[in-house]
Amino acid sequence: MPEEVRAAKRINAEGERIIEKAQEEAERIVAKAQEQAAFLIDERGLTQAAEAQSRDIIAEAHSDADEIRGGADEYAVSVLVGLEGDVEKTLQSIKNGIALLDERRSSLDGAGPDPDATDGAAAWADEAPEPTTSRR
Repeated sequence: MPEEVRAAKRINAEGERIIEKAQEEAERIVAKAQEQAAFLIDERGLTQAAEAQSRDIIAEAHSDADEIRGGADEYAVSVLVGLEGDVEKTLQSIKNGIALLDERRSSLDGAGPDPDATDGAAAWADEAPEPTTSRR
């Protein structure tokens, strides 16, 4: 066989080997790119899922907080209504006590309550001892 034919066959075989090697490298690069693309898609999906879950958690926390605030407000109103009733009862007891003392004074003095006084407490103002205050 002539030398040129053998050289052509060698060149042809070398070209085929280079083409095969380039094809293998191209397939490896494509596979790696597909793998990386799949990873990025999964990562993006995980990120989106995490963001959605965080939005759900925040919304639930706001809802729970609103419910707790509502319960606390209801409790505060009930306590204040009860306190108002107690204060009204105490005030009525004070008024009854003043009226009773005015009646006693009237019956002891033989005179009615001080006509210049606007209420029963004022009739005792000149004779009542100074109130003492205690500091806690």
